Amino acid sequence: MSSSFNIENFVRPNIQQLEPYHSAREDYEEGLLLDANENSLGAPFNDDSKLHRYPDPSQKKLRQLIAEWRGVRKENVFVGVGSDEGIDLLFRIFCTPGKDRILTVPPTYGMYTVSANIHDISIDEVLLEEETFQPRVQAILNAVTPHTKILFLCSPNNPTGNTFKTDKVEQLVEEFPGIVVVDEAYIDFSEGPSWTSKIAKYPNLVVLQTVSKSLGLAGIRLGISYAQEDIINYMMKVKAPYNINKPTSELAINGLQNWETVKFHIEAIKRERKQLHNKLEQLSAVKHIFPSDANFLLVKIDEARMIYQQLAKKNIIVRYRGNEPHCDNCLRITVGTPDENERLISALKEIVQ
Repeated sequence: MSSSFNIENFVRPNIQQLEPYHSAREDYEEGLLLDANENSLGAPFNDDSKLHRYPDPSQKKLRQLIAEWRGVRKENVFVGVGSDEGIDLLFRIFCTPGKDRILTVPPTYGMYTVSANIHDISIDEVLLEEETFQPRVQAILNAVTPHTKILFLCSPNNPTGNTFKTDKVEQLVEEFPGIVVVDEAYIDFSEGPSWTSKIAKYPNLVVLQTVSKSLGLAGIRLGISYAQEDIINYMMKVKAPYNINKPTSELAINGLQNWETVKFHIEAIKRERKQLHNKLEQLSAVKHIFPSDANFLLVKIDEARMIYQQLAKKNIIVRYRGNEPHCDNCLRITVGTPDENERLISALKEIVQ
C-alpha cells in the first residue's frame, strides 16, 4: 500500500463527524476534583490506589511504556479490553453494517467472524494452504470486492501455530485495497520479528497484540493495537471514555516493568513446547504435530473427538479443532507446566492403549 493511501476514504462518514465524549480528567489530573460526580469519601475499604477517581481516559503512562517496549511512538498505541475491543472498534470505524465485507483466512481466530456477525458485516473466506497453513496471496486478492474493507491475518496463527511468511504478508499489505490487520497475540513465542516495526511504512497496517499470552496476564483483559496516528486517533475517538480501569492499567505496567521475568517465562515455555512435542510424537495414535511458534501445539491424532471427551472426563481440558478447515482429527493443546504436561501424556497413554 503506497503512502498515498488516504484513511479518510475508508472511515464511515458518521465516525468522521463524531464528537467524542470529553472528560475533564483529560485536562486536569490533579487539584480539587469536583467535576466528575465521584464519591468524595472514597472506597469502602483501605484504598491506596484512589479507586474512587476515574482512570486516565488516555492511559498515557501505559501507552508510553508499551511504545518503548515495541520501539514505536505513544501515538501509535491504543489499549483496549482485550484484542477483542480493537477488533470491534475497527468494524465500527471502517465497516458500514449491511453493506461492507471483510476477508478472513481459515482456519483462524473465531472472534473476527463473531464480531463481524454482531456488526452485520459479510464475511468472505479464503482457506489457507493445506498442510503449510500459509496464506494464498493471489486467491485473497482475487476475492476482494468493492465493499471489502478489512483483511484479518493471525500470525502466529491460531489454531495452527505457524507464522506467515514475511513476503506473503508484505505483498498483502502492499496490494490489499483496505485495512490489513496482523494479529500477533503469540508473537513473543516466535523467532520472527513483529510487524509493529512496519507501521510507520504502511498507513493501512494495524497490528494487534495482548498481555494475555507472553506476559501471563489473561485475567486483566488488556489488548494493544498499533497503527499510524490517524487510525489510533479514530480508535481513541470511538472507544468508551474510561475503557481501561485503574487495576488493569497498574497490573499491566507492573508486568511490563518485569520484562526479564517475562523473557525467562517465554524461554521456559518454548523449551517445554519442544519437550511436549517429543513426548507426543512417541504416541502411536499421534499422526502429525504441526510446527508451532506459539504456546500451543496442533496435533493430528486418531479418534480426536473421542480422546478430547475422555481427557475431559479426567479433568484435562484441551481444544477439539476437528471442525476447522484442514484440521481433521486435530486437538489444540496448550503448553502447560512440566507437571501438567506429564499428567496429559500419562492420560493420553491410558486412553489410546
